[in-house]
Amino acid sequence: MGRLLYSVSASLDGYIADAAGSFDWAAPGVDVHAFVNDRERSVGTYLFGRRMYETMRAWDDLPAPGDPPLVADFADVWGGIDKVVYSSTLPAVEMARSRLERTFDPAAVRTLVEESDRDVSIGGATLAAAAFRAGLIDEFSLFVVPVTVGGGTPALPRALSLRLELLDERAFTGGTVLLRYRVDRSAG
Repeated sequence: MGRLLYSVSASLDGYIADAAGSFDWAAPGVDVHAFVNDRERSVGTYLFGRRMYETMRAWDDLPAPGDPPLVADFADVWGGIDKVVYSSTLPAVEMARSRLERTFDPAAVRTLVEESDRDVSIGGATLAAAAFRAGLIDEFSLFVVPVTVGGGTPALPRALSLRLELLDERAFTGGTVLLRYRVDRSAG
């Protein structure tokens, strides 16, 4: 049985994108990128909303000539993972190994995770918020970037209380800090 994982880079004040929608400030350093590449090897399926799909679609065309080995490594990992894109507005999805679902069905996601022999990763704050609210997220990793942006898209759902167990913490060069938590459902 897999686990449903949510991993996100966020500003110190808790946003994944600033008020203008930019997340350039969250570009990972070499050590963060290498760490993420290694962690993604356990993932068998990605779940995305439309915006995350549009962001990640570029990985189907990478690496490009001259890209560093870390990019080629992630592109290789990416190519071996199934993708499910949730969107009511996209006419189709054009990524390799992808399929389109019109609605997020918590029961179907629960079954997917339970029947998977690898982890399932959910991407995008809006989709992750729906999964948090449905009690589906098993673990989440917050890569805290040393910047504040003052507003934007929150990394975690608003008006939702969660009890968490710290599983890991790690500091990277450049000041990014990883905080990895298990969601405690026993207090439920």
